[in-house]
Amino acid sequence: MRILILGGYGVFGGRLAELLADVPDIELLICGRNLASAQEFCGRYSGQPTVVPVRLDRCDIVGALRDLQPDLVVDATGPFQDYGENRYGVICACIDAKVDYLDFADAADFVFGVSQFDKQAKAAGIFALSGVSSFPVLTAAVLRHMAKDMDIVKVQGGIAPSPYAGIGLNVMRAVVGYAGAPVKLLRDGAQSHGVGLAESMRYTIAVPGRLPLNNIHFSLVDVPDLQVIPPDHPKMTDIWMGAGPVPEILHRILNLLAKARSTLRLPSLVPFSRLFYIVLNTMKFGEHRGGMFVRAEGLSDGRSVEHSWHLLAEADDGPYIPSMAIEAIIRKLLDGQRPAIGARPGTHALELADYDTLFAGRSIFTGFRQDQTNAPLYQRILGTAFDTLPSTVKALHASEKERRWSGRAQVIRGDGLLAKIVCALIGFPKSADSVAVTVSLTPDTDGEVWTRDFGGRRFRSVQSCGTGRNQYLLVERFGIIAVSLALVVEDDRLFLRPRRWSLLGLPLPNFLLPAGNSFEAEVDGCFRFNVEIRAPVVGLIVAYQGQLSEDR
Repeated sequence: MRILILGGYGVFGGRLAELLADVPDIELLICGRNLASAQEFCGRYSGQPTVVPVRLDRCDIVGALRDLQPDLVVDATGPFQDYGENRYGVICACIDAKVDYLDFADAADFVFGVSQFDKQAKAAGIFALSGVSSFPVLTAAVLRHMAKDMDIVKVQGGIAPSPYAGIGLNVMRAVVGYAGAPVKLLRDGAQSHGVGLAESMRYTIAVPGRLPLNNIHFSLVDVPDLQVIPPDHPKMTDIWMGAGPVPEILHRILNLLAKARSTLRLPSLVPFSRLFYIVLNTMKFGEHRGGMFVRAEGLSDGRSVEHSWHLLAEADDGPYIPSMAIEAIIRKLLDGQRPAIGARPGTHALELADYDTLFAGRSIFTGFRQDQTNAPLYQRILGTAFDTLPSTVKALHASEKERRWSGRAQVIRGDGLLAKIVCALIGFPKSADSVAVTVSLTPDTDGEVWTRDFGGRRFRSVQSCGTGRNQYLLVERFGIIAVSLALVVEDDRLFLRPRRWSLLGLPLPNFLLPAGNSFEAEVDGCFRFNVEIRAPVVGLIVAYQGQLSEDR
């Protein structure tokens, strides 16, 4: 198969080529306006396909199709919002040449309008699928899966790239282009408009049992989902899609500029695209992790329900997700599975099971969450991961009734002055090689009160479900101090990993956040606990470990 990739050395086209590196029987024509860049890309490409650099402007596509005779054209250029009157020139040329077509278009109007060529594409015997990327293909697949259990009414979604992912200049131009401009969407059951990058919300992406992303600030983006997804769900009244780039301070600046443009009717911010591109790709700090979420409210058997789907991508795997949809279609083509002919948005190109195959072997994790308001505390936070816990760990947390567990523990206190002061203030136990321990769990309005008794020395804390910026975290309060903990299931252990903390509700700096190796596990059929609390400057505060069994 000969595949012509317009923008083949760019961000999305280049990553697509990398994803196909293990496929021997294809030839990739790496096309773009700069031959030197195409040659450089091909020179460093490592993979089984044959790669050929080609100088090609999209305006010359008709001659290129005649001369190069590809089997498939992939348009990875952009911004598609700027293609003017002849914006469908590549699609028309492919129809005339009877060559299949796919694109990465993120422009809502462009993708929505592709269906006008359906009749011509069918007559030519080809498929022309537009918007074949995370938005809207993955979003649509998730919502179809949710729709099996409910009639979807309201949808919110967002993508949060890693700060180290890098963003192309064309993508930056597209984003800045609609900042402060009207964005078509469905709101309150009617076609309406939002304001690009001026409307915002916060959300925490939290795959059950995995370390969540930090609570992220998302802003409205003009993506195809807003127009092409509602027709698939007749009862849908609202849809909103956002992006959450970090660092947040730059995001907030773009929000202010978008609001100023909308309010004061200022000209487009596109002239500042290169500045934003340089700054965003220079200021890279924070966790090298990204994610995506889709949240839906709807009706099931006459009652209101809420489902959410979460995706977490570690390190360098996340940036490849937008290119995976086209990768999957190409692999299906090579396997003899061809999309139906015709021109349309790519919303039905793949199912969620196809993505499971694409994500396998990578540090990409997904999971669903449902409203579990009436479930025990830890089950509400862990979601489906709660069922994967060892039996004794699950037993400790599976009840909402008052209960008591007893056993023995070993305690080590820190030797430093600051450690001793903290231990005295909270009431942590003194060092001991073996001491009787009792843990009483009492239901409380906000969650559970945990009272630990180490040989007569007691200290207590209140655990509850986090809200707001602590969404999907366990908040444990020791008097005036609250620590927000992520519940992470790994290697048959339940880890409690600090993410944020506060004093009297005021956030404290994370570089001083206490941490340590704290987990619950099952060993030889017994519940085991290991708690370690360390802090910068202070060092070890206290560590205690032991085993418990339920009092009958």
